Amino acid sequence: MSSSIPVAILDTLASADPSWRPILLRGLEAIAEADPEYLPSLAIDNFLPTNGRLFAAFSLPLNAVRYVLVGEGPYPRERSATGVCFMDGAVESLWSEKGLSKEVNRATSLRNFMKMLLVADGMLSPENASGDAVAHISLRARAIGSSFIQTLTELQANLTRHGFLLLNATLVYRPDVPPLKDAKAWRPFLQVVLKALAENAGQKRGSLPTLVLWGKIAEQLNALDVTAGFPRAVSEHPYNLSFIANRSMQGLFGPMHLLQQQS
Repeated sequence: MSSSIPVAILDTLASADPSWRPILLRGLEAIAEADPEYLPSLAIDNFLPTNGRLFAAFSLPLNAVRYVLVGEGPYPRERSATGVCFMDGAVESLWSEKGLSKEVNRATSLRNFMKMLLVADGMLSPENASGDAVAHISLRARAIGSSFIQTLTELQANLTRHGFLLLNATLVYRPDVPPLKDAKAWRPFLQVVLKALAENAGQKRGSLPTLVLWGKIAEQLNALDVTAGFPRAVSEHPYNLSFIANRSMQGLFGPMHLLQQQS
């Protein structure tokens, strides 16, 4: 079956940890079986992420996965789309003199996620999450000897350290294709990924990873039989302002203190 998968797609498996590669290949074969035309048409189309980063989210080894965070799809900008859920490649510094950095404020989902983390840490009130309120926190965050992380790279490292597989419901973005259509095509792939996680947990006699589903496209994974046994935390997508005050997300992420330096 792998002979029917375009070489250009197969080559992108190199960005994944070796523990994932046979599983991802089975996932691609499941896509090809469900729709033989999908991957060949994708291979000759322009899609994001570029530079072989299609499977960049799978750099975390299979055995290290404790959470599967599922967003909607890649950012619709080449520099921003990294292949890792909601990690905007156009962002590096998190803070500025006025609060969050200009790049963070442009990345709406990331901005609201950071504000939710600040609320969960008791540093920000959901009723007053304005720029002025965040500016006072930024002053502390940028001070010499601060315990706060300073970059998005550090935030991603903290998430990885806690075992987050940062995935999207569709692994590609194409401006001329509705995200729901691409998400439907990738569903057999995600089913293979989740089944592998379940089997790995069974072999280790460990707990299943928690599914963290953000937004309505991600929530559609609830319809898959393979997700039945997984614990889950479901919320609106972080591009909604209401996400900042989401108590379920505060309860999940608060104990992790993701905006603090961690060893």
